[in-house]
Amino acid sequence: MTLADDVAAAVQGLRRQEGIGVSEAVNRLARGGLVRPVRPPGYVHESFDMGMKVDVSNIGEVLGMLDESELDAQQG
Repeated sequence: MTLADDVAAAVQGLRRQEGIGVSEAVNRLARGGLVRPVRPPGYVHESFDMGMKVDVSNIGEVLGMLDESELDAQQG
């Protein structure tokens, strides 16, 4: 078996760190690669009814309404 340079370096590092042989180091690294990482659950946006009387899905329209409301307040 021929190991890539980075894998061989990882094997040697693990051997030095743990004081184990080549076979044990290769087996530990291989087993670690077989474990699937645990993925965090996907993001779910929570929403709730705010009792809005205006459709705020179109921000341009809402800003226009606010501008008109401000002008009416200034004139009135």
